[in-house]
Amino acid sequence: MRLTRILIGGLLIVAAIWVIVGERLGGTSANAMVNARLATLRSPIAGIVTIPDMALGATVRRGDELASVADPQVDRIRHNDLVLQWQNVQSERDRLRDLMTETKQVMERLAVRAATFERGKTREVEIRLIHARSRLALLQREAPEHAAQLAAVVPQLPADPRGRDGATSDAAAVPLIPEEIPTELALAIEHAREEVGVLETALAAARDGVHLVDGFNDAPFASQRLAELRARHDALEADHASQVRQVRALAARITEERVSVNRLAEAPLATTFDGRMWEALAHDGENLQRGDAVMRLLDCESLIVTGSVSEGVYNRLRPGDAAQFRLTGSGELIEGTVERLAGSGAASLYDTLAIAPSGEHLERYDVAVSVPGLAGLTDDHCPVGRTGRLFFESRPLDWLRDLL
Repeated sequence: MRLTRILIGGLLIVAAIWVIVGERLGGTSANAMVNARLATLRSPIAGIVTIPDMALGATVRRGDELASVADPQVDRIRHNDLVLQWQNVQSERDRLRDLMTETKQVMERLAVRAATFERGKTREVEIRLIHARSRLALLQREAPEHAAQLAAVVPQLPADPRGRDGATSDAAAVPLIPEEIPTELALAIEHAREEVGVLETALAAARDGVHLVDGFNDAPFASQRLAELRARHDALEADHASQVRQVRALAARITEERVSVNRLAEAPLATTFDGRMWEALAHDGENLQRGDAVMRLLDCESLIVTGSVSEGVYNRLRPGDAAQFRLTGSGELIEGTVERLAGSGAASLYDTLAIAPSGEHLERYDVAVSVPGLAGLTDDHCPVGRTGRLFFESRPLDWLRDLL
């Protein structure tokens, strides 16, 4: 019985030693801390910065405007030059439009005058033709006995008065008057017929818009001036269309330049992620140059757990291995994945992270673990700075932790 008690006690002591050693040496980190990346908000332009009152650690949301930079002396020379050029082109366009309107009005007045002249000229020829026919009729009544003979000697002009060789055919154009007809009467009747024929030809041409006087086209001044103005009006229309295209092109360029000037005149600074105000690097009203830092923000969407392990544990780890993280004061284990094995001397890797490593941390081997479920673990969705421990291997009391 005594031996049994000694044996059971020895087994309990061995189990206790095994649990203690397994818990301590079961691939854990000496220390671990929730970390996140820092983002520096910089001024895109040179100018005066305006920063509203914001406490350090204040929560910022995606799209929030945190500051603005305004440049009261932005370069507007190019914009002003384009506006001046646009105004000049507009003035030329309006001038051409006024000239077109004036020219059209003059053309309308000249068209009325030309139409009046054509009607008057045509009426004049008609009147002359009526009287010429009356005179011919009077002459024919004075010599009725010779009318048939005179009618027989009237020449018929050929359809083409020029021969094949280009020479004028004169034989058909010269009539032979019989000798028995008195010469004075024959000449008077022939002259009257000639006048009637000429006037009939002039009337036909006048009705077609051509006025024949003494064998040439007697176009009125109004008609000639109207033709010149029509040509000028066509040229003005082409120039006006060109000016309209230039106005549109300059308006588009002015719009682009105005957008560029506005972008250089004032620039709002907004965040592109959910996070916290971490550090103010500029003061309200400070004159900044392009690229100067305004503030530093904590990116709560890039949470990561950093810790340090012994050399033996470090050499057994590989990127992608499973890991567990437990916040101090919490018994819940959160699953994670090993992302980075930086080893010793990893101080430079923390330049872009919020929490810098301690001296003790740098004496061991650095490990970074991604823990997706960390943000929803507590009411604080950005638990940067919280401490805990990382576990990379199973331990003897894991079954008890699962029960709890």
